[in-house]
Amino acid sequence: MEDGRLKLRNLIDIEDLSLEEWQELYALAREIIANPKNYAQALQGDVMASLFYEPSTRTNFSFQTAMLRLGGSVFGFADPNSSSTSKGETLKDTVKMVSSYADVIVMRSPKEGAAKAASLYSEVPVINAGDGGHMHPTQTLTDLTTIAMLRGGIENLNVGLCGDLKNGRTVHSLIKALAKFPGIRFYLIAPRDLAIPGYMVEYMKMRGTPFVEVTNLEATMPQLDVLYMTRIQRERFTDPLEYDRLKGVYVLTRSKLRTAKKDMLIMHPLPRVDEIAQDVDDDPRAVYFDQARYGMFARMALLMKMVEQGRKRPEPQIIGREPRCRNKNCITRTELYLPPLLKAEGTCCAFCDKEL
Repeated sequence: MEDGRLKLRNLIDIEDLSLEEWQELYALAREIIANPKNYAQALQGDVMASLFYEPSTRTNFSFQTAMLRLGGSVFGFADPNSSSTSKGETLKDTVKMVSSYADVIVMRSPKEGAAKAASLYSEVPVINAGDGGHMHPTQTLTDLTTIAMLRGGIENLNVGLCGDLKNGRTVHSLIKALAKFPGIRFYLIAPRDLAIPGYMVEYMKMRGTPFVEVTNLEATMPQLDVLYMTRIQRERFTDPLEYDRLKGVYVLTRSKLRTAKKDMLIMHPLPRVDEIAQDVDDDPRAVYFDQARYGMFARMALLMKMVEQGRKRPEPQIIGREPRCRNKNCITRTELYLPPLLKAEGTCCAFCDKEL
């Protein structure tokens, strides 16, 4: 890292961020938390484009507030029907147009790999604010900041991830991030129908990260230093009956915390539905609302570092001809011009990470 500047130009996958870069971002976030007024004009004159093709409350508001608190300005949409997308405009054309106005683009899409696709055509840095059930790297920055602030560091932790681990993009990103730290062990708590995807299992095996897949939350509770609850995501189900069958499978109540460690952190990316009962909110171990505030500061630090990258004309891309990825929710299935990109090992789609 030169002069404190991040090496990565876009944040698409949390794996793009090195441990050194995370430490740089965290140090800046801590400075902002301690002295927010010192950064009130840090991005004065800079503009953030907010492209949300999928509903969001926390992430959208968090990014907008982060930019405004830094003295910058924001434009964009929270409903694609209010943009030219409703007229059939391609993602490529939207991004090329928007990047001519903005200094950084923050993007959420229901399509997996959409942020990666946007980065190929943007003149300014692109931040992935969630792409389908794939990745959510800035939620992970929020999670890491919360753990580091409240526990004093990130190492030697037993981390329980509970709920929809199949479609939970926050979980996938968090696993990739925590696997970089020493002494992390995962307890993957999910019904078999919502178990962690195969590509994430392979990732943990490749990294040598210890993990165990279980179905019983209460039996696992005494081992945990962090419990990360997630909701069963209605929007990822094509069959409503399947959602109804699984939606209440895990509900954390105050009584179930009797065997938990006194200093365990209860986290949740929010929104919650019924997976954490209201009586848990007053437990001192429940930090999910603090987590939301830490996320704003983490995103302030990230925006400052991304805007430093400046403008750069993107490299020309090969024009695609037909869908190549078997994943029906991959961005390549609808944006047919996208180049046929593979991961370095040549067996996975570079957009959505699914096996070809």
